[in-house]
Parts: sequence; structure tokens; C-alpha cells
Amino acid sequence: MSKGDGAYGRSESCSLCKKPAVARLSDPKRSLCADHFIRDCEERVRNAIVTEGMITDSDRIAVGLSGGKDSTALLMILSGILASCRGDVSSETGSSEIDAISPNADLIAITIDEGISGYREETMEAAAALVRQLGIPQQIISFDELFGSDLDTLLKGREDEACTVCGVLRRRALLEGARRAGATKIATGHNLDDEAQSVLMNLLRGDLPRLVMDTASGYPDCFIPRIKPLLPLSEKEIVIYLMVQGAFTDLPECPYAHTALRGEAREMLSSLEMQYPGTRQRLITARDDVREIIGADEPGMRGEGAVTRCRRCGEVCSGDICAVCRVLRRKRLDE
Repeated sequence: MSKGDGAYGRSESCSLCKKPAVARLSDPKRSLCADHFIRDCEERVRNAIVTEGMITDSDRIAVGLSGGKDSTALLMILSGILASCRGDVSSETGSSEIDAISPNADLIAITIDEGISGYREETMEAAAALVRQLGIPQQIISFDELFGSDLDTLLKGREDEACTVCGVLRRRALLEGARRAGATKIATGHNLDDEAQSVLMNLLRGDLPRLVMDTASGYPDCFIPRIKPLLPLSEKEIVIYLMVQGAFTDLPECPYAHTALRGEAREMLSSLEMQYPGTRQRLITARDDVREIIGADEPGMRGEGAVTRCRRCGEVCSGDICAVCRVLRRKRLDE
């Protein structure tokens, strides 16, 4: 995986064509103009898809589309890659790489409406505009429809738990959307920064099962495998990728974001990456090494323990009641 810092190179020329550079990247070190930067990002994502075998056998990919920068870049890049595989657009990639991705794979965008007043409306509009532009079908799943309440209502009196509650319910909503769409894979917009932050948070919590858990696999008939095609790209690179194409939209931040441990992990890693370049990638590599040593498939290392079913909703869980039902049960008890 390549590590690019995505820093602007305002006074530099492109290493490949001498046009003004828009980004300075590392490993290998290079400065790239807008056209070569776009191509570089897309090729790294394509290479990751091929190397990891993310899209095969005529997959139907449910793309989690929030309307934010990461999911926007994900849908744009995946749409372009699949179009080149089908021959809809020209590509400079070798035919062997294109052949490694099923030309019959297709995409459907899954947008989750949590019901966050004053925030979700704008991101929902951005998501709708993108799918219209790309000609990709979209399915919207709302918390209100699925769980009987929107997030704002669920969080009354426990706003400090916002990100935990939202994360539990969003994962279930995305899974339900993928099931309704008949998807064989779920693609999320996690980037290099996100993955490194998750590793750090799991270490800080001492959560070994989550540290080694691999969501790309699962028990047969229990999970839809997840893929993360944007892992080769940093958050800054994604912002630049969208900006140089005029696709970046400055959207509001979630009002509950300040409650998350992730924000502190982001600041910590940003500082460390500045002082010690490559920190993010080394964290991910260390996590992968631990997975190999321990084995993500060992009993108890998937984060679910033995395969059991929630006695309330029937979903896979590690005890009698799954996390979603616990969240909803607490809401009912609080009423």
C-alpha cells in the first residue's frame, strides 16, 4: 500500500509532465499535476482491488454512500473502474488487471438517513445529486423506518453515547440495505487515516477481538463481506482528488462528532504522522502481523464469539441479545 501525504506542492512541477503540481506524495516521492494525481489515486485503488480480490464473480456491490467526501470518492472511483472493465470508457491499465475484476459487477448506493436535524438534509442531497450524475441506483434506509425512531430521538438524555449508538445502528441499517439490494459485497469509504485510527482506538481500549477481526470474511450465510477499496489513500489525498475535479462539497460536520474517541485518535495520529512519517501505515502493518500470528478465524477472535442468534431479532451476536436490540431496549426502558 502506498503512503501519500497529499500535501500541496504549490511551487513545484509534476514529476511526470512538468505541469504545475497539485500534490506531493511519498513512497515513492513524487509531485503530480491534477491529471496524473487523479490517475495515480485511481490506479492505487484499482491495484488494491485486484491484489485483494475485492470484486470478483459478477459481484453486486452495495456502496455505503453518506454524501460525504470519502463515500463520494469511493462511488466515483468504483464507477470509473467498472466502466473501464466493461469498455464504457478508455483505460491505460493493462488488460490483465482489468480482467481480474468482473466486468459484470454492478453498484448500488445505500444511503442511511439517521435523522439528524440540521445536518443530514445537506448530505442526503449531495448523495442524491451524485447518483443522478453517475446513473447509479440508490436505496435509502432510514432509522425511523427500521428502528421506529430517528437518531435524535434515540439519543435524548444520552448524547454522550451518540457515536456508539449511531455506529451500532448504522452497521445494521447498511446490512439491511445490502440484503434488500441482493448485494454480495458491501463497500465502505474507509481510508488510510480511518483504518489507522481504528487500530489505535482498539489498542487504547485493549480490544483484541476487534483489533484482529476481519470484516472481509465471515461465517457462511451470516455476513455480507465488506471491502475497503480506499485504504491506499489518505484523507488529504481524497480531498485533493475531489477538489481538482470540482466534486468537493463543503458539508457541515455531524453535531455529535465531538463525543467520539475517534476525534482524539485523529489528532494524536496527525501529530505523530507529521513528526514520524509512515506512522499510520506502520500501525496497520502491525495489526496485520498480529492477525497472522493469532489468526482472525480463531474462536472468539471475530468479535462475536460462538455463532449464536439474538433471541429478539435473530441476528448473529455473541450473547442472548445483540447490540442493536440492547440499544433499542434501553430506549424503551427510558420512556
